[in-house]
Amino acid sequence: MPPSVALAVFILGIAGLFVLDRDRSAQTSKALWLPVIWLWIFGSRELSVWMFSLGMESSEMMGDPSLEGSPIDRAVYILLLLIGVVVLVRRGKKVGRLLAANAPILAYFSYCLLSVLWSDYPDVSFKRWIKSLGDLVMVAIVVTEVDLLAAVKRLLSRVSFLLIPLSVLLIKYYSNIGKGFKHYGVAVYTGVTTTKNILGVVCLLCGLGSLWRLLAAYRDRKDPHRSRHLAVHGVILAMVMWLFSMAHSMTGLGCFLLAGGVLVATSLLPSARRPSSVHLLVAGVVLASFATLFLGAGGSSLQAMGKDVTLTGRTEIWHLVLGMTGHPLVGTGFESFWLPGWRRDKIWDIYWWHPNEAHNGYIEVFLNLGWIGICLLTVLLVTGYRNTLATLRGDPHFGRLKLAYFVVGIVYNFTEAGFRMLDPIWILFLMVIMKVPKTFTRRVARVPSVATAGRTDDLTLEESDADYLLPAGIRRNERV
Repeated sequence: MPPSVALAVFILGIAGLFVLDRDRSAQTSKALWLPVIWLWIFGSRELSVWMFSLGMESSEMMGDPSLEGSPIDRAVYILLLLIGVVVLVRRGKKVGRLLAANAPILAYFSYCLLSVLWSDYPDVSFKRWIKSLGDLVMVAIVVTEVDLLAAVKRLLSRVSFLLIPLSVLLIKYYSNIGKGFKHYGVAVYTGVTTTKNILGVVCLLCGLGSLWRLLAAYRDRKDPHRSRHLAVHGVILAMVMWLFSMAHSMTGLGCFLLAGGVLVATSLLPSARRPSSVHLLVAGVVLASFATLFLGAGGSSLQAMGKDVTLTGRTEIWHLVLGMTGHPLVGTGFESFWLPGWRRDKIWDIYWWHPNEAHNGYIEVFLNLGWIGICLLTVLLVTGYRNTLATLRGDPHFGRLKLAYFVVGIVYNFTEAGFRMLDPIWILFLMVIMKVPKTFTRRVARVPSVATAGRTDDLTLEESDADYLLPAGIRRNERV
């Protein structure tokens, strides 16, 4: 098939996915497009990189990515961030209650800001911290939507329906963009991203979202749209598995299988939804991963994943960078360890491929924020797990997805640095660990929906609108 014809077919196919997955009864605002665009960018390539890939910008115009970066990208980030802040300001007290309920997250971001003071490049570190606020702003937009569940579904669908099919298109028909080569001539498939590992992350997160929707449609036999939801997310899952086979991202695939197993177990096995079973399930997955990667358990599991006892050289990097911390208590400053200087020069003299991360999220936090950062991250993990379990008890459907993404955040960071600003892993991890105050929404049972011509639906109403939206005879505090 000629590339131009394939492009037209894929555009029509993507439009078809959006149409088939539509839900006219869902209530989400236009502001939800902001986090969608944010994830489109950081789940693929920055605008300047796209322009360079398409021959619209020279490498000289892109700037030094480790310092100032591209002015085009900077303008896009500032615009999205400012619009996001305006949206949150308009949501007023709701955002205030959200921030008050998430003191551990605020403490973590506040310490990141404080650490700018001892960075070798405080101006660059501060700019990166400002960009990191974009992650928090976009997550806050999602969780302050009137219908949180509908917002999460649309967020994941809109991201998946674009990034996954376009990755297939670029790999198969536009290999000059979707494929690269290692220094010894071996092909590397990247799709819409810049590396196979990032493509693995996109497949991991989008694949789990579609698996979640697929399992929900399979269980809900009364859903009138069940067939098209099964078809849409079945197609996305098939594409995800094909992309995994092309990218050879073993970390992404391994995390998908582990977190997917948690998702399937809690969806199909009632016994797996008991609190004690959930604890055992999560502990088993995390400990099994840790033992396989670091304690030599599992026999040939590492070889099957294409890794050796050094985890493809990762343990050597860890040993090297841990000896270069300088200030173990406070670290080198927010996102500062890999900035130009003697540390990076020494590492790059040893490794021809010029690493820019420690390939371990916990070590990465330690290098930049020290033991204080590790302690604050630990608080985030503990409180985040507690918040996830609370959601699982109150809203099992959404709670299962949150639990799966929580497991991804823990396990993925064993061999990759996912606790970093602008990383899709970090963005969705923030979303699932965030505590959402119960006063945000009111759920009302069996309210006739005008849009569905007499069919009854559960409506999620914003608290401030509840008095005049509820039908006569329904009390304000009535819940399901």
